[in-house]
Amino acid sequence: MNLPNKLTILRILLVPVIVVLFYLAAGGLNVFSILSAILFTAAAITDTLDGQIARRNGNVTLFGKFIDPIADKLLVMSALILLTADGSVNPIVTIVLIGREFVISGFRLIASTKGTVISAGWPGKIKTIVQYVAIVLLMLNDFPFFYIGVPLGEILIYISLALSIWSCGEYFYKNKAVASEIMRDLK
Repeated sequence: MNLPNKLTILRILLVPVIVVLFYLAAGGLNVFSILSAILFTAAAITDTLDGQIARRNGNVTLFGKFIDPIADKLLVMSALILLTADGSVNPIVTIVLIGREFVISGFRLIASTKGTVISAGWPGKIKTIVQYVAIVLLMLNDFPFFYIGVPLGEILIYISLALSIWSCGEYFYKNKAVASEIMRDLK
């Protein structure tokens, strides 16, 4: 197993640890929430590193193409569900964000069966970064921004929602021929 795939597996293995630490934090800013945020950040960094290393070293594998998006979704969706359960994120926001991931993943899967590879565009990449930062801030109860009364984590999660909707529309617009073909197949 190559380094990029090991990083992806590490990201998956960190998810239950992050979940346990988040629950031990019990909604407060304490050592558990800080550790949870640190591990989430480390896992988010592996999301960027694994792909860069794989492409640079020619280590792109079928396993990596399969498992990497699963690891990404598992990390973000787990965090969003935890933050929704503790009241930090509006449930509608979580539903839309998770729904978008299913729609795009399904679209990419069907497109790949037709020989079309749909890669992430800039709005989707920016959405991911904004989402990661928002999640970390929300895990830390918006520390240090709560001292000045700015709910930056909440603001960023709504910005990531707007970027999610925008990037979803972009996926379909830029790939309208594939989308039309899929729609014809559904009839």
